[in-house]
Amino acid sequence: MTDHAAPRRRQDLRRQPLDWVRGRSFSWAAPMLLLAGITLVDLNTTERFRIISWIVLVPGIAAAICGIWATAAFALLAVLDYLLVDSLWPHKYQAGLPDFILVTLAGLLAVIACAVRVGSERRMLHMRDIAETTRRTVLRPLPPGWAGLEHAEVYLAADTVARVGGDFYDIQPGPYGTRVLVGDVQGKGLGAVETAAALLGTFREAGYHEKDLATVAGRLETRMLRHRGHTGALGRDDGDRFATAVLLGFPPGEPAAVEVVNFGHEPPLAVRPSRVRALPQGDGLPLGMGELVTGSGSGPPPTRTIVLAPDETLLVTTDGVTEARNADGAFFPLSEEVSRAATSDPALLVAHVRDGVLRHTRGRVSDDTTIFAIRRTTAP
Repeated sequence: MTDHAAPRRRQDLRRQPLDWVRGRSFSWAAPMLLLAGITLVDLNTTERFRIISWIVLVPGIAAAICGIWATAAFALLAVLDYLLVDSLWPHKYQAGLPDFILVTLAGLLAVIACAVRVGSERRMLHMRDIAETTRRTVLRPLPPGWAGLEHAEVYLAADTVARVGGDFYDIQPGPYGTRVLVGDVQGKGLGAVETAAALLGTFREAGYHEKDLATVAGRLETRMLRHRGHTGALGRDDGDRFATAVLLGFPPGEPAAVEVVNFGHEPPLAVRPSRVRALPQGDGLPLGMGELVTGSGSGPPPTRTIVLAPDETLLVTTDGVTEARNADGAFFPLSEEVSRAATSDPALLVAHVRDGVLRHTRGRVSDDTTIFAIRRTTAP
């Protein structure tokens, strides 16, 4: 399900923490209440229960939830409050200089700790912004009804911090029809992200300019081999990386026809409300392995043309779905789950599969997971 407002909402949530109400921060409330509480208790108890030195907790609490200047203000308030309250008691009951030094040092340390915390938070938010920019560059947002296709997609990164991995997808309209690419790069980490970005860049150009889908497939294979050669020349240990993918073509003027090139990927499912059928297994090798059969003169996998019913939706998933395991080690039953959905609406279908995977794994996805549903739009 494409949610174009999601990045904006995430930024709003990030910049408006839970202690903000209608644009105003109330993080100062907790240390202020603690300051008042300690003061009132100390003033309304006997000399046997002096707790004014507990005021060292106030700047400590402020350091954890407030900004630097607010923490400094609470440190100063704590010192002044200590001097005032302690002076109201007879001299023999006063806490004295040792506790005053303790309160002062606690305030200074709290300000330093708050500065360290705020700096770390800023660095973390900066890294999250970089990760979000990378994600949006690799997996660019797709407009609703893009290129005459009704689509919905969900991407769940196994690395919840980086929020991007080796799964990739895109839709590319062009003069020879609309092309769709969904795939999964072997491995994880930045190397997988780099490979996915290289393949998507080639797909966006070749998918637009090339007339035949087989030529687009050949360009993807060539790009994968060139990328592997480059990483191998750099001495990296991911020079044998490969990727499985499904390349789809929606020819203009043929509303029922879909061209399919399968690079060793799980075959898409053709989903109707009444039944689910799997497309023929792909007999091609993954991207990056075409050189294994170069000597026999073989090219990219064959292009197959299938016919879809008007109410059929193509569902493509990566192995994060098909290989998702529950606590007993059982795989996620994708076909059965899709059958239970009893819908071919892309958004509802993707949401149903996503919820099923999360329920099956108890929310612990161990691999990047992509669920992509697509069909020709019925709108003119």
